[in-house]
Amino acid sequence: EQENAMKVDTHLTQNWRKVPAAVQAAEADGYDGVGTAEMNHDPFFPLLLAAEHSESIEIRTGIAVAFARSPMILANQAHDLNAYSKGRFTLGLGSQIRPHITKRFSMPWGAPAAQMRELIQAMRAIWANWYDGEPLRFEGKYYNHTLMTPAFTPEDTEYGAPKVVLAAVGPIMTEVAGEVADGLIIHPFSNEKYIREVTLPAIDRGLAKSGRSRSDFEISYTPFMVSGKDEATFEAEKVAAKNRISFYGSTPAYKQVLGVHGWGDLQIELNALSKQGQWAEMSNLISDEMLNTMGIMADPSAIVPEMKQRYGDFTDRTSGAFGFVDHDTRTEMIAALRAG
Repeated sequence: EQENAMKVDTHLTQNWRKVPAAVQAAEADGYDGVGTAEMNHDPFFPLLLAAEHSESIEIRTGIAVAFARSPMILANQAHDLNAYSKGRFTLGLGSQIRPHITKRFSMPWGAPAAQMRELIQAMRAIWANWYDGEPLRFEGKYYNHTLMTPAFTPEDTEYGAPKVVLAAVGPIMTEVAGEVADGLIIHPFSNEKYIREVTLPAIDRGLAKSGRSRSDFEISYTPFMVSGKDEATFEAEKVAAKNRISFYGSTPAYKQVLGVHGWGDLQIELNALSKQGQWAEMSNLISDEMLNTMGIMADPSAIVPEMKQRYGDFTDRTSGAFGFVDHDTRTEMIAALRAG
């Protein structure tokens, strides 16, 4: 099977004061892109700093919460970052889950896949108005955009529309990505069997709807990596991975990801423990076999070959800080992944 040359991204520091130095270091190390997550800080602001202090590295939200914002707000922010960075911005979106949208952001929650499809189409309609002068007449179930005047139309349009990629776990949202987005971010809580049996066929269905081929679409996947330059690092990475896997595994939406390996009952057990706050007990339920299925547990020298062998035919980009090795080894790993 064909192994892709993978683009390699890393996460941008959450400390905005350190962004200029961090993005320059990432660029020097050979990374293709830097991403931000919407956790305890805004995902867009730091990318403005990253764009200002870099030359060629791509900048991306990975991810911004789509339903916390209107399509017009997103279209505007994405346009501004793309125009300012001279075409280096990708808008990575995710739906989040209902309690976060309704109780944390105080925003309405619809049928997430249908709403996401419409949100991306609404943004594309806004951009078509700005870049191509198409009349703005978007009328949907969730979003309506029918007013735009010259005073509110951006003038710096030479770099065109930003790319839009979508994070998805389930087949329905994955199909939406194939239909209306430029790429898919596969959740780290995944595995090769699930991706081949559920994710890739869903992408193909979406692409077929939009009359596009797989070459028009970018798949980003970052497996869990458990490794270390010494035993202490290896153990610490293993504990961290088990904690994250057990945390994700407690979410009902992810049951199917475990189910393809016959581990569906584990999800119910993890969910019950999470409601009691038994986080340590949850972590203990994750076996070494599960670790090596949800990700790669290996010596540093085996990580890149293993990534290529398992995921190389479908992964166009991956992300890794590769914090378990020294700086020189890290730059070698980045170069090896990029070489395909």
